[in-house]
Amino acid sequence: MKKLLGSSRYLILLAVIAAFAAAVTLLIFGAYETGLEIYHILQGELPKSVATVFIEIADLFLLGVVMYIIALGLYELFIDDSVPVPHWLEIHNLDDLKAKLISVVIVVMGVLFLKQIVSWDGERNLLTFGGGIALVIAALTYFLSSKSGKDAH
Repeated sequence: MKKLLGSSRYLILLAVIAAFAAAVTLLIFGAYETGLEIYHILQGELPKSVATVFIEIADLFLLGVVMYIIALGLYELFIDDSVPVPHWLEIHNLDDLKAKLISVVIVVMGVLFLKQIVSWDGERNLLTFGGGIALVIAALTYFLSSKSGKDAH
């Protein structure tokens, strides 16, 4: 039973492969969309808001980064932690993975709010939307700071 449970950690490879495939897909699609938008702009076809289009593309790239961090983190945690990555991307425990994901999620939420501001039509109430995002970001920031405070002790 011990050997079976020890080997079952390789089931996580399914999640790693799926998350990595999602990351690659999002990054390729983001690059494709960037090229397509640049082509349209060079042809003289300006979208309603160039800023909104490129903010949406940045959002694709950030989501790709989130999926990549998930794939890499799960691989490092369950399969092999000697993957050559920059020091700031090393993941040694679940708290490291959560901290890295939360950091990127905060940026994604900021980009989402920026997209709403840039495409604001004057009708929607951005104060409640922004307030909700601010509360979530504040809670996530508090979570990160409380975790790092415990690590310092």
